[in-house]
Amino acid sequence: MTDPRDELVEHLGAMRAFAISLTRNTATADDLVQDTLVKAWTNFDKFEQGSNMRAWLFTILRNTYYSLRRKRRREVEDADGVMAESLSQKPDHDGRLNMRDFNVAFEQLNDEQREALILVGAGGFSYEEAAETCGVKVGTIKSRVNRGRARLAELMNMDEDEPIEITDVVTAGIVAQQSHA
Repeated sequence: MTDPRDELVEHLGAMRAFAISLTRNTATADDLVQDTLVKAWTNFDKFEQGSNMRAWLFTILRNTYYSLRRKRRREVEDADGVMAESLSQKPDHDGRLNMRDFNVAFEQLNDEQREALILVGAGGFSYEEAAETCGVKVGTIKSRVNRGRARLAELMNMDEDEPIEITDVVTAGIVAQQSHA
């Protein structure tokens, strides 16, 4: 008696043609035929000797195709990772650690630098408005803001151009580089 596995090769062409008609893509069809052959090979004990090998293989191929289709319908295509990136979230503890570091550094600034950063950065004041509030010249406010930001970067061991990830809007405003007239 011959081994039914020997008959598999005879059906490869017809299986591939059927798979292409289902998938409309040769690469996907080839994967489907390969999956079918693996399933058939591992389940040969379920094949009834003397029955229609071609029908059995086509049934496996068809069932595999529809199983993959159902699975893909539940999945979101995201080859470039844009969808996953929009769903991901940085851990909250990073923001808390940055905030604690910022508070420690901010407290080490002199009063004039803290005041200028709060008014211009957090308060959204223009340099002119901040200068008027503090009773100093615009150049003085600009200097205090720039020196304050530079000192913060130094205290936090950051480059001046390195962005800091802070979730608090007020604090983010303080460290942000702004162009006020």
